[in-house]
Parts: sequence; structure tokens; C-alpha cells
Amino acid sequence: MFGRSRSWVGGGHGKAARSIHSLDHLKYMYHVLTKNTTVTDHNRNLLVETIRSITEILIWGDQNDSSVFDFFLEKNMFVFFLNILRQKSGRYVCVQLLQTLNILFENISHETSLYYLLSNNYVNSIIVHKFDFSDEEIMAYYISFLKTLSLKLNNHTVHFFYNEHTNDFALYTEAIKFFNHPESMVRIAVRTITLNVYKVDNQPMLHYIRDKTAVPYFSNLVWFIGSHVIELDNCVQTDEEHRNRGKLSDLVAEHLDHLHYLNDILIINCEFLNDVLTDHLLNRLFLPLYVYSLVNQDKGGERPKISLQVSLYLLSQVFLIIHYAPLVNSLAEVILNGDLSVFSSKVEQDIQKNSAKSSIRCFIKPTETLERSLEINKQKGKKRVQKRPNYKNVGEEDEEERGSEDNQDDLDKTKGTEASSKGIRTSSENEEIEMVIMERCKLSELSISTVTEQNTTDEEKSAAASGSEITNWNRPFLDMVYNALDCAEDDYYALFVLCLLYAMSHNKGIDPVKLERIQLPAQHAEERNSYNHVLAEGLIRIMNYAAQPDGKIRLATLELGCLLLKQLVFSKNGSIIKDVHLACLEGAREESVHLLRRFYKGEEIFLDMFEDEYRSMTIKPMNVEYLMMDASILLPPTGTPLTGIDFVKRLPCGDVERTRRAIRVFFMLRSLSLHLQDEPETQLPLTREEDLIKTDDVLDLNNSDLIACTVITKDGGQVQRFLAVDIYQMSLVEPDVARLGWGVVKFAGLLQDMQVTGVEDDSRALNIIIHKPASSPHSKPFPILQATFIFSDHIRCIIAKQRLAKGRIQARRMKMQRIAALLDLPVQPSTEVVMGFGHSSAATAQHLPFRFYDQSRRGSSDPTVQRSVFASVDKVPGFAVAQCINQHNPSPLSSPSPSSGSGSTGRCDSVTASSTSTPAVQSPSGLAGKDVGGCLVCRRLTVTVDTGFRSSSSSCNRNSRNINSGRFLRKLSKARNS
Repeated sequence: MFGRSRSWVGGGHGKAARSIHSLDHLKYMYHVLTKNTTVTDHNRNLLVETIRSITEILIWGDQNDSSVFDFFLEKNMFVFFLNILRQKSGRYVCVQLLQTLNILFENISHETSLYYLLSNNYVNSIIVHKFDFSDEEIMAYYISFLKTLSLKLNNHTVHFFYNEHTNDFALYTEAIKFFNHPESMVRIAVRTITLNVYKVDNQPMLHYIRDKTAVPYFSNLVWFIGSHVIELDNCVQTDEEHRNRGKLSDLVAEHLDHLHYLNDILIINCEFLNDVLTDHLLNRLFLPLYVYSLVNQDKGGERPKISLQVSLYLLSQVFLIIHYAPLVNSLAEVILNGDLSVFSSKVEQDIQKNSAKSSIRCFIKPTETLERSLEINKQKGKKRVQKRPNYKNVGEEDEEERGSEDNQDDLDKTKGTEASSKGIRTSSENEEIEMVIMERCKLSELSISTVTEQNTTDEEKSAAASGSEITNWNRPFLDMVYNALDCAEDDYYALFVLCLLYAMSHNKGIDPVKLERIQLPAQHAEERNSYNHVLAEGLIRIMNYAAQPDGKIRLATLELGCLLLKQLVFSKNGSIIKDVHLACLEGAREESVHLLRRFYKGEEIFLDMFEDEYRSMTIKPMNVEYLMMDASILLPPTGTPLTGIDFVKRLPCGDVERTRRAIRVFFMLRSLSLHLQDEPETQLPLTREEDLIKTDDVLDLNNSDLIACTVITKDGGQVQRFLAVDIYQMSLVEPDVARLGWGVVKFAGLLQDMQVTGVEDDSRALNIIIHKPASSPHSKPFPILQATFIFSDHIRCIIAKQRLAKGRIQARRMKMQRIAALLDLPVQPSTEVVMGFGHSSAATAQHLPFRFYDQSRRGSSDPTVQRSVFASVDKVPGFAVAQCINQHNPSPLSSPSPSSGSGSTGRCDSVTASSTSTPAVQSPSGLAGKDVGGCLVCRRLTVTVDTGFRSSSSSCNRNSRNINSGRFLRKLSKARNS
């Protein structure tokens, strides 16, 4: 909104522009002001441009010429600004004046210049001027002006705003009057202003805020927050069908803003302000509205109440956000150890003896508005204190008139302060007020100690102090927490209870001793030998319900329960869980296995879902803070995705989502079981990054089947590469210039994520797309490779397509077998040779896929480490031809070489060569086997020496009987010799 003004503030170029920024031009602007003291329709635009020019010159003078401010102060030019405002010349002039003043103070950098502008109290006169705040633009510029001034506050400049002799602080008092403004940006600006004021370490000013404004402002603020909470609860009660989630989300966001604002005040650590704020929050909001609603759901009482789920939800937010020890300790003490006598009249009467004013622990509407309280405070201060002789009380009559009118407006808004607890006194009574407030701020601690003394026997006190057992006195709030963990029907309340327990145990301000009374360990608890059996059994019961086919437990509830159980039964020396509880947990894990077996299918989608869910859980673990920011969990659990609620926060819908849920339940309970038994995870994930071939790896490709191709990427680039296929991956490599037979990987992708299609008008080309694994089931797959592969001829193209297609089938099949092993399903190892992947028993350990976990890890990244990556066989494809010929025409030249003891068995014309030794291991990229139109048999061609590779070319016709065996064997012998 300041874009227009910033353009001229920056200055111009050239001689004409430089002449504008000068003391002479400022004098000319002063002359213009003196000639136009009265605003009319004819000179309105002239005055606006004059004010702009003066502001520009002042900013220039702040950086270049100090005499500019000397002249500005000497001529008292700020008076002209005030005169223009008082003439009520219309919104146009007011908006422009506020805009230019905001820019002026925002760009002043020297303290001396700032002192010049703040002197003579003219800025305070502008602050208290009666603007037309019904105009949104004037309101926006005015509150922005106040915020800019608050950013300039420090121990020196605060004296220009706070008048110690008159007890007046216009910048603060005028700002807080808008704390409940309908526009959220105005409310945010007010919070910023108050925080900037509280950060200034000026004791007289802070004492003034505490004695004159803190009680009215905080009591009014507490009522405003509580009103929003009641509105939020009404929205939850009337929106069971999820039709008004937008409004509910706004109300939750507003409550979060309030809590963060309160926490910002508390972490400033101004002790006496924190005492007043803590007193009002505990006794006017958290205890009478939030905590009281936990066990009293009868709407017919006199006290206002909110629903149980809203109360738990908001208390969880309180403990997640606020960490101020006196506040959270008092609140936790009531929840964990208190009873309803906290709200009884007897306790209140006992506490009243320790305070000068009576304090009723109830959420009640204040009887006076904030503005009325501030006005009374101001008038009382004026009666006792003489005005300073040089204090300019400009527009005092306007202030009084404005006070009466604004009070009526605030009464209409029904936002006010509490008369009985205003704490308003004259300046001569400051010491007395301080003592009264300090006593009243101990209200919560006194009440808690009173309740404990009245309800606890000596034996129970000693047991509670030792923490050896859970005391048995009446604790309705804690009983509610335990009862809500019963999820036989649904987990509506259990989720909020788990969030509350998690938030309390992770709150840094709570004394661990208070949590140890119910044996709930803090996040970094000391060594211990026992845990809360009641809570542990409730958590395990949730897990049992989750593993049932018709369980109504949401995934968020289960994951949070697993986190709490780990925290509950783990100490520094490891797990302390009892055998009976571990057995129950193992039973739940077995139930999850049986549940997932029901959804186990041989279809491709199950494998994708299995890996996607594991990846999602690993990448995005449970974040309770984010969970409690979501307003949708306040509504009853729903099973339809049409609401837009995240899958983990609702019930499943349809077979696909039930499968996803069963997979996640299996993962969570398996991980928890292994963690409690201190066993490592050796089976998951199915794909480990450290076991995969990566770009720039240097691999030994001797005796590996490679197909030369030209790769044309989507952006038009062309590169020459060799295609190699592993059990799980396909790779594009180029020769290593340092060593013959070695290659550098330029791309590697999973076969299971690959799509291969032919090109209609080119029989030598294939379109290949490899997708990156999606981070979530709903995200769109992102292609990491999308290119056209062009081969030398159509035969090589067919070979490559067959190799990739069968490799994808085999990779997915092997992963499905591993999933079956996880689920204790019988695994039938396939003896069918797919793509040449038959493994002998002798070579099994040597030729496992890269990601089999009983295989040794990848060695050093040093390229000198020799590892034959694609060497499932040690024999070149030409050996298959030799075997075929040997079956018809035995020849000594066709015998395998001594270096290839584990050679391949080739099949030609449906004849399989037999061997007296163990079955040989075939090449993963071999082409032996039947295909459409016949068997494909490869013969080795000698490639140019500079490539370092032997490229395989195909082709033998099954029905061809005119093969010149002698010529072929001579070529083969020559190739071997070379």
C-alpha cells in the first residue's frame, strides 16, 4: 500500500532531481505551508504534495544534511501537520498524512533526527487525534503508524511516549483499544505493538502498565479469548456433517494466534506482568472453562461449558505452545491431581483471606469496557498529579469527547473489563497495589495446596512424594483421561487424550515430579524401574482394536499411542516393559499380520502401495504440533475422502484404503515390537538406497551383456550409451577411459517403476519412462527419465524390450515373495527361468540381487574395488550358440573356456543342455528361452578396442538350417583370442 510513495522517496536523477533535495527547497515548502494554513478544495492536492515533498527532504537530510532537521525544528513545522488534521479536511488528506508520516519514521536512521521528530509531543497529539476509524484505509494507516513508532522504542525514546509526570502512555493505551477489532490484521498489529512495549526495560513504564493497564487489558483479553472458544465449540456442535469447516478452521487459527501471543508475553520474562497474566489465565479461562468442562457436561448449570473434545483439544494446544513454568505446573497439577473442590466456595473463601480483593474462579463477562477502565484510570491520575508546565495537552477537549463516544461504541460490542479486579489506584498507592497483585497471583498455587491438604491422608502424601504408587484419592480429571482411552466404539476422545498426555510429557516447563506422580515420564526422564500399568494397558488395548478387521481406530491415534508407549516403558537402560504386556503387544502384532494377509494379492498395486506407505511413514513421521493445528479432527471421525481430511486422520473408505490402513498398522506394530525387544530391522524397506547402483559408480562390466543405443532425451539431447539390466535396475553406462571393461554409470533406475512402449513409425526405437517413487499415494509420479532409445536394428530393439519387460516382472515377483515372507505366507520359489534368472544353489549367495540384505554391503566407493555388477554369468552369449551347435555337431572348439566354470545353459529348438554339475546360473540379461516366433540366440561381435565393451547382437532364426558352423566357430575363436 506504500508502493506509490516509495518511488519518490528513493529520489531521482539529474540536476533537477538533486535540487529538490536541499535545504532551500524545504524553505520553499515551508513558505507554501504558511500561505495555505486553511485546507480547501482548491489547495488540498497542493498540501498533500507539499507534505510528501517535506517528508522526502527530511529522509534525504537524515542521511546527507543535518541542517534540514535544524530548520524543521526551528520553524516547528509539525504544527502545520496538526492544524491540517484538526480541520477535518476529509479522508484524502488524513490518509496521505498518515502514509507520509509512516514512511518518514520508517526510514529515519539517525537517533538525533528521530529525537527532533519526537520532540514537543506533537507525535502523541497525532496519536490521540480523533480519526474516523470506520474508514478501513484510515484504520490501516493509523495502526501501521503506531506499529512503526513501537519499533523505534528503546530506553531513550520511550520517554517521548511515556509521560511519567502525568502517567500517560498514549502509544500503548490507544493501541490496546483495538485488541478486539473485527479486522485480523489490526489485531495482529496491536499484539506487535504491545510486545514491542513490553520488551523495553524501563521500570517506571512497566510499573505504569502493571498498575494502570495490565489488569483491565488482560481481563478483557481473557474474556475475548473465551468468547472465541465458546463460538468455536458452537461451531463444532452444529457441524457434525463437515459443512462449515472453513469457519471452524478460522476459529482454531485465531485461538492458536492468541496462545502464541500469550506465550510471547510470558517469554519476555517481565515477572510482575507474567504474574498478572498467569492469574487471569488460570482463574478466568483455563481452569473455569477448559478444565471444568472435562467432567461437567451438563449444559444446564450456571457456569459456561464447552464440549469434552474441544476442551481436550484446546488444553493440548496450551501445553504444546506455552512453556511458562508457573502456569503449566499449576494447570497440570489440577488435571493430574485435582478434583472439583478447586471450584468450591470453601476453597475460594480460604484463598480470599490472602488477597485484598475477592477472586471468583469462574469465566464471567466483565462489567466494564477496557476503554472505560482506561478513562477512569486517566481521570484519577489527573486529579492527584499536576501537569508538567511544558506539556502540550493539545486537543484535550477532543480526547474527553472521544472518550464518551468510544465508550458507548465499546458497550455495543460487549467487550470490556472486570470492575471487581481492575486494580485501579492512584499513583500514591503503587506499593499497596503491587502487594495485592502479587498475592492474588498466587491464587492457583494456594488453591491447589488447599485441595491437596483436604483430600490427602498422611500415607497418601508419603506415597505421592515417593512416587512408588498411584494414589487413590478422588481425581475426576485423571479418571476422565483413563476412561477416554476405551476405544471400543471409536477413538473420537482417545485421540485428544493421547495428544494431551504427549503435550504434557514434552512440555519443558512442567516439573517432572508432577508427571511422576502418575508415572508418566517426561521426555528426558531419569532412570526408573516402573511405569503406569493402567496407561500402558489402555495404549495396548488401542493397538488391539486397531489390528481388528472392523477396528475404528484412526492411524493418527495408533501412531500417537505407539509413541507414548515407547516413552512410557523405556528408560536409559532400555525397555522395562513386563512380559505380560509384551505378550499382549505381540498378540496385537500377530493380529496385524493376519489382517494384512487378507489384503495380500499378487497384483502390482499391492507392491506399490506397500512401498509407498512405508516411504510416506518414513518421510513424514507424526508431528503432534501440526496435528493439533488441524480443525478437522474436532469433528466426528468420518470415513469418506470427500471431506478432504488427510487419510491418517479419518477412517478408511473402500478396499484400497482398507489395504493402506492394514499396511500401516502392520508397519507401526512391527516397528514397536522390534523397538521394545531391541532388535534391528533387517527386512524393511524393500528398497535400500545404499544397496542400489548410483550415478557415477564405476562398475566391472566384463562378461556382461550390454546393448549399444542412442538416448534422445525430452529436451532434444543425444548421447551414446550402453544399456545394462540388473535384477532390480537398468543402467545407462559409458566406458571408463582408465580401464578396459569397466564402465561409469550415467543413469540408474528401478525396473519396477519403468514403462516401455514401442514407437509406431520406427521399429528400432523404444520410448522409456522411469518414474520417481511418489512421496505420497496422492502425489503425481514425477518422471526421472523420459527418453527415446534408438538401437542399431530392430532385432536389438526387440531384445532390449524383452529384457526390460521380463526384468520388470522378475523384480516385482521377487519383492512380492519377500513381502510374503514378512507375512509368514508360504513362498513358492519359481523354477521358471524368466529372462535367464535361474540361480543355482552353489551360486545363490554370490549372485543375490543388490538389495538382498544377507548380501554384504557395498564396499568402498573407490573405483579400484573390483565388483562384477552384472556378472550373473561368467560366459559370453556366444557360448549359448556354441552349446546349440555342440548338440548337433560336437566340436572341441565349442567347449567352455576354463575361466567360465559356471557357464549358462542355452536352449535352442526347445532342447535344454544338461550338465552333470549343479544347474548353472544364467545371465540376468541373457536371451536364452522361447519367444514369439522362435528362440533368440546371441553371438558375440568384436567391438573396436577403444570402447572397452563387447556388444551383443542377436539373431538366429529357429528354422534356419544353413548356418556355416565352421566359419562361425573360427570367428568365435578369433574373438576369444583377441
